[in-house]
Order: sequence, then C-alpha cells, then structure tokens
Amino acid sequence: MLSPTMFFADYGAHVRILEEARILQKLGHQVTILAYPNGRDIEGIKVNRCWGVPFNYRVIVGSSRHKIYLDALLASKSLWHIMRHNSPDIIHAHLHEGALIGWGLSQLTGAPLVFDFQGSLTAEMIDHNFLKPNGYTHQLLHWLETQLDQAAEVILTSSSHAANLLTNQFNVPTTRIDPTPDCVNANIFSPHHFSATEKEQLKISLGIPLDKKVIVYLGVLAHYQGVDNLLEALTILKRTRDDYHLVLMGYPAVAQYQAQAKALGVADQVTFTNKVLYEDAPRYLALGDIAAAPKMSATEGSGKILNYMAMALPTVAYNLPVSREFLGDGGLYANEVSSPALAAVLNRALNLTTEERHRLGQYLRQRVIHHFSWERAGQQIEAVYYALLAGEPLPVTYKRLVPELSS
Repeated sequence: MLSPTMFFADYGAHVRILEEARILQKLGHQVTILAYPNGRDIEGIKVNRCWGVPFNYRVIVGSSRHKIYLDALLASKSLWHIMRHNSPDIIHAHLHEGALIGWGLSQLTGAPLVFDFQGSLTAEMIDHNFLKPNGYTHQLLHWLETQLDQAAEVILTSSSHAANLLTNQFNVPTTRIDPTPDCVNANIFSPHHFSATEKEQLKISLGIPLDKKVIVYLGVLAHYQGVDNLLEALTILKRTRDDYHLVLMGYPAVAQYQAQAKALGVADQVTFTNKVLYEDAPRYLALGDIAAAPKMSATEGSGKILNYMAMALPTVAYNLPVSREFLGDGGLYANEVSSPALAAVLNRALNLTTEERHRLGQYLRQRVIHHFSWERAGQQIEAVYYALLAGEPLPVTYKRLVPELSS
C-alpha cells in the first residue's frame, strides 16, 4: 500500500488509509504501508518509511514543494523494498503521487495496480492555492493526472461524485471504477460511550461554557475547509443570539485563526483544541450538540461528516454532492457557499429542540451504520483484489453501486 503522506497524521486521507489497512488485515491480508518519514506509528500497522532529509521534519498538510523530493525518496524506498522482499500480489496506491510510483512498480513486477482516488489532483492544488487555474502548469498537470487516472486496472473512489468526475472529466471507463466510499467504525464513534459527567468534566477542562449549545468542527484548519466562513458566520449569529459556543478541533493554522477570531470579535465564542488524536476524536465530538462541515471543495471527500453522523450529531454543510451523498435528506444544508448562508442554517440548527436534535441525530447514525461500514468496504476491496488476480470482471460495478449510495 503506497501512502505518499506522513502517515499517520490524524486527518483526512490518513484515516481512510488506516481503516482500509485495518479491515484488510482483519480479513487475513498482509499489508505493508510505504510512506513518507515523520508520521505517527499506529500499533498493529506495518509501515516502512522512506528516508528523510534534515531540513524537513514537520507533517505536511496539503500541497507542498517538499513533496517533490519526498516522492522521489518514496519511489526509491519502494523499489528497494521490492528488491529485498517478494514482489507484492497487489499494489494499492493512494493519491496521485502513489499512483505514479505504483504504475512504475506494477510495470516492473506485474502486480495489478489499484488506485485509491480521493479527489482531483489539480483541483486540490487549486483549492490549496498551490496552482493557478488554466495556466500552462495547470494544463501540464491536468494531462499527467489524466494519464495516471487511466493507468490503473481499477480505481476505488471515496464517493460516487468522484466516480462521476473520473468518467466526465478524465474519460475513465466505468468498467474500471469501483466506488468504495469513506466509512466509519460506528462501534468506536458512538455517543453511547460517554456519560454526562465525563462530558461536563471535559468541557470544564477546555473552558467551554456549560450553559451553551456546542457546535463542533473536526478537521484541517484551512480556507478551503470553510473555516473562514464558519468564523464569519459567528459574527452574523452574534447579532441576534449568544446561546452557542464553537469548538474548533484541528491544525495547522491555529494561531492564524485565533487571530482572525479575535479580529472578528468572536474569540470568546470559540475554543481551539489544536490537534486531536484520531483515537480521542469520539470523546471530543461527544461534546457537540450540532456539527459543522462547511468544506467548499467540490471534488475532495469529506470523511468528517461520517464521524459526525456516527456520533448522532445533526450536521450543517454546504449543499455539495459529497455532503449530500453522505447525509442524504438528513443534512442541514446552506443554500449557497457563503458566510450568510452558513449563518442562516446554523441558526436553524440551533433552534432545533432537544427532541428534534436527538431524532435527527439517530436517523443519521442509522444511515451511516447501514451504508458506510468498514466491514462492507473491506469485503468489497477484497473482492476487487481477487477479481484482478483471477483476471475476472469487477464484482461490484459502477452503475450498480452509485444509485445505492445516492439514495
């Protein structure tokens, strides 16, 4: 499994990589993850890290020029790993950098290449302000992205929206696409594990007012995640009410957003926790009355929504395809991607009665248990592996799976 990230880093794509490895191991597969240096070791997960450099020791979030030499080091490490050990049965590559390395290894070893697609490479680089749209560099990278998308025998997508993107923008045949959505372990992410006393003690330790309705956000702190809009929405809410408190859980730009909250006059309404370890996430999310997922990217996944759903949290989001695919008709949607629209739907969510919040939260939890379990995803990935090794058609097809996820 190729992971061109500083695995494990408690956010986004790392969670999908971790949970896929866990469920595949549970099903009896031997999984070795090849990754960048500097990540956090997880018990029971075998990670073989590439060599590092002395001038880069931090975890990279999003696009970065550092990834150029890290990818070269990871490619070298992957080749060295294969030369020293037996060739793999399957090469399972995450992200486009992994697909590029995986394609080379697949050509060398003959092992089938499975590409785990979690969003458009060029769209993500634009979202991260790393690339300007429609320029020469964008055209070159878009061409490279197209070649990589078409190189893998099978592409697993984190949503049906991503599957549509591959067919419509990158001309990938539907017969090679297997939508395998992000999932959640609802046994771990469960509101039933935490008593009222435990939640009150954690609130006190974090300085969260006990008499306010708590809005929780867990994820990367960045503009494309909608954090700026979320803070601006608080300034609008503040004009008419003061019965809420926002808990922003994540990193890296903590100091930047603390300064922004202060400049907007809402610092007293926000608690910043900094990084929350993945294993601690359920305990912190249990503090929430409602959750916010204001991600503005139209191409990336949004796995945090599934964690919110498993924790039975009514969830506010922009009306984008991935959000709607997960939340269905149980989502609380802003009618446009803007701070005023977000403030309006947050106001509506805060006006729900305790009974209404409970009923909606339980609906979302049952939806996630039924449609988005890692056990189901693991069996689906395993079936793809065996079909590839046997030279047979995919057992779960694009056209059969997408309507079920979109329902």
